[in-house]
Amino acid sequence: MVTVQTLAPADGATGPDGAPGSVPTGAGAPLRLPVALALAVAAGLALLAAFPLYGLWWTAPIGVALLAVAVRGRRLRAGFGLGLLAGAVFFGPLLAWTNLHVGYAPWILLTLFQATYLGLLGLALAWISPLARRRPWLWPAGIALLWVAQEALRDRAPFGGFPWGRLAFSQADAPTLALAGYGGAPLVTFAVAAAGGLLAYALGELIAARAWTRAAAATAGALAVTLLGLILPATTPDGPSVTVAVVQGNVPRLGLDFNAQRQAVLNNHVAATMKLAEQVRAGQAKQPDLVVWPENASDIDPLRNPSAADAINTAARAINAPILVGAVLSGPEQGQSRNAGLVWPADLAPGAQPAQMYLKQHPVPFAEYLPLRPIVEPIAQAVTNQAKLLRTDFVAGTAPGVLTMGPAKVGDVICFEVAYDDVVRDTVLAGAQLLAVQTNNATFDESEAMQQMAMVRLRAVEHGRDSLMASTVGVSGFVTADGNVHDASGFNTDAILVRDLHLGSGTTPATNAGPWPEYLLTLAALALLIAAGVARRRRTAPVEDTGQAVSA
Repeated sequence: MVTVQTLAPADGATGPDGAPGSVPTGAGAPLRLPVALALAVAAGLALLAAFPLYGLWWTAPIGVALLAVAVRGRRLRAGFGLGLLAGAVFFGPLLAWTNLHVGYAPWILLTLFQATYLGLLGLALAWISPLARRRPWLWPAGIALLWVAQEALRDRAPFGGFPWGRLAFSQADAPTLALAGYGGAPLVTFAVAAAGGLLAYALGELIAARAWTRAAAATAGALAVTLLGLILPATTPDGPSVTVAVVQGNVPRLGLDFNAQRQAVLNNHVAATMKLAEQVRAGQAKQPDLVVWPENASDIDPLRNPSAADAINTAARAINAPILVGAVLSGPEQGQSRNAGLVWPADLAPGAQPAQMYLKQHPVPFAEYLPLRPIVEPIAQAVTNQAKLLRTDFVAGTAPGVLTMGPAKVGDVICFEVAYDDVVRDTVLAGAQLLAVQTNNATFDESEAMQQMAMVRLRAVEHGRDSLMASTVGVSGFVTADGNVHDASGFNTDAILVRDLHLGSGTTPATNAGPWPEYLLTLAALALLIAAGVARRRRTAPVEDTGQAVSA
C-alpha cells in the first residue's frame, strides 16, 4: 500500500517566499493589480490630506485602510512596491518645501528614501496576510503594530532618523490628540492605525460580500477608537502665570541666502523688541517676564562680535526682560558651528557674556552637518546647487535645554528637534516648566511651518506644558496644554505676540512612560512577524493524507 502525501494548501495568494499558492476567495483574496495600484495612490493622497495645510485629520485612518487592503494577500515584492508607491504619493507633496531653494534632486532622494519605509510596511503587511486570514482578529491589530514599528525605525535610522509624516503629527485637531498625554506620539499613531485597520477589515468583508454586521461592527470600532480621547482627562499646568513675548522679526527675503542678510535679520529683531518696549511704556502692551527670539535671529556670533552683543544688550535693557536669542556661534573648532539658544539678561554688564546657553542636540544631517563627510561631500555637491552651505558642520550639544528666564524654567527646543520624542521629554524631565520651540522657516514655506506647529501642539498635550513657537518669518504662536493655538502670526511678515502662559511642574503618564509604549508595541510587531513566519513554514510541511489510501 502506498500512502499519498500532499502539501497543505496555502492560505492567501502567496507561499512562504511570496510565490503564488492556492487562489483564495473571500476577504483575504488579493485585489486585481490595477485596483490595488489605484488604492495605493489613493492611500498616499488620503495620508497627505490629513496633514497641514489641508488638515483633514480623519483621512489618516482611511489612508491606512486603503494601503492595507491594497497589499493584503499579495506577493512580498508586490506589497513592497505598493507601499513604495503610496509613500511616494504621500511624501512627495508633504516634503515639497525641501526643494524650494536647493533644487529637485535632494527632494526626490528624500521622498524616495522616506517612501522606502512604507514599502517595507507594505511588505510586512503582505507577510502577515496568510496568518491574518486564518485569524481575522489579528488583521486590525497587526496593521496598527506594524505601523508603529515602521515609524520607530524611520524615526531613528539612519543618522538619527527623520520623523516627519508620523501619523500622530496629523492629529492636532483630532480627538486622538488627547492620547498623546498617555502614551506620546506612538500611542496616537497606534490609535489612528488601529482605526484604519478596523476600516480595512470592514472593507474586506464588504468586498468579499460577507456579513454586513461584521463590517458595521468594525466600522463602529474604528469610530470608538477615534473618539476615545474625548473622555480622557487632560493634564493642565498648575503653576503661576508668566507673561511671554514672542518676536518674529522677519527677513528681507526668503531663501537660503538669509545667512547673507544676517545683519538685517538681527536688526529686525532688535527693532521689533524696541517697538514692544515702546508699547509697554505707553500702556499698550503688558510688560513681559521673558522674550523669545527665533532660531537664527542672530547669525552674527554675539559672543565674538561686540557690535552684535551691543545691539542685543540695547534690546534687552529696553524691554527690561531676559531674551532667549537664537544664535549661530562659531567653533569650538575651525570648520564647526553651534546652533544655540542664549539667555541674554537685561542687566548684562558691558563686555560680559551670557551665562546660560543651550546647544541644539540633534543637528539635521545633510543640512547642518554632513555624515561621513569624505564620502558624502562629493555626492552632496553633485546633487545640490548650494554646495557652499555644506562647508561647516554644526556640533551637537549634549544636555537638555532648561534655561532660567525670570520666574520661569524654559525648555528650549530648536527647530526640527520638536519632532523627536526623546529630546522634548528629556527637557521636561530636566525641569522645564514651559516649552519654547525656536525655529527658522525662511528657507521653507508655510506648509512646513504649519506642519511644525502641529508637532508643538502634540508636545504640549503629551507633557502637559504650555508652549510656544517662535519663527523668523512665521508661523509663530502660543499653544496651551490642551493643544489649542493662540495668537498665531502670519507667514513672511513681522509680528509681536504677548500672552500669559502657565508654568507646569507635574508629569503626564506619557512623560513618565517615556519610550516604553513604543518599545512594547514594536516588540509585539516583531512577535507577529515571527508568528507569521512560523505559520508559513508549517503550511509547507508535508502532511499525511488521512483519506483513502491507494493500493499499488
